[in-house]
Amino acid sequence: MNDFIVPPGSLERTSSKRVPPHNIEAEQSVLGSILLKNKGFLQVNEYISADDFYRDAHKIIFTAMVELFDRSEPQDMLTLTSYLTDTNQLESVGGASYLATLTHAVPVTANIESYSRIIRQKSVLRNLINTASDIAQRCFEEQDDIDQLVDEAEQSIFEIAGNKSATEFTPLRSIIPESFKTVEKLYERKELITGVPTGYTELDKMTAGLQPSDLVILAGRPSMGKTSLALNIAQHAALVDKTGVAIFSLEMSKDQLAMRLLSSVGRIDSQKIRTG
Repeated sequence: MNDFIVPPGSLERTSSKRVPPHNIEAEQSVLGSILLKNKGFLQVNEYISADDFYRDAHKIIFTAMVELFDRSEPQDMLTLTSYLTDTNQLESVGGASYLATLTHAVPVTANIESYSRIIRQKSVLRNLINTASDIAQRCFEEQDDIDQLVDEAEQSIFEIAGNKSATEFTPLRSIIPESFKTVEKLYERKELITGVPTGYTELDKMTAGLQPSDLVILAGRPSMGKTSLALNIAQHAALVDKTGVAIFSLEMSKDQLAMRLLSSVGRIDSQKIRTG
């Protein structure tokens, strides 16, 4: 193992009880990989942020790298040291000597994405701990409206869940095997309709049914039957194909949608249902 110089603030956020989840080695490996290979920054910049780092010194270093990137400047030892010196932050991260040790902390630069995932996972765990602690404290105080507290607790958790994923590039070699499996399944089915049938024969012939991950848009002028068509497709998928269907409408209430479906299934004029 290499001996690393410990920068100031390296023991921040420690507690007499338990230390929050973190992985200093992964943080050093990501920063060191970027210093050795600038392209590494592009691999992690969309996945992690400075706030995901546990050690304050690492937050400062990564923030400096982001600033250098925004200036279209390289993120190497010289430019990083110069930037931190100009902004009076070099000593707070442990000096140039600590920056130099980061490059020795990297097992393999090609694994930078794996290291960044570790950082992100630890960050999510810390956020969950902080959020859960805040929720527990408010529960003990019993000062908030219970419904409001539940809503805010849900929102806080959803925010963490929403930030956990980032756009990642997927190597084609990892997609091809699954694609072959899909092709084999389709071949074995020997059916023209490979997706969810709509109930409209000609449409199904053209589309082979509603396919997974497809975004299908029904466009037309007002009062041309878009909602009726969508409900008929949903009805066929649910009743005939036995596929689970969820309907979200910004125009009609749940009762109105139910009335339309009853009218369609029973083949009864919807106006007669309304008037009794």
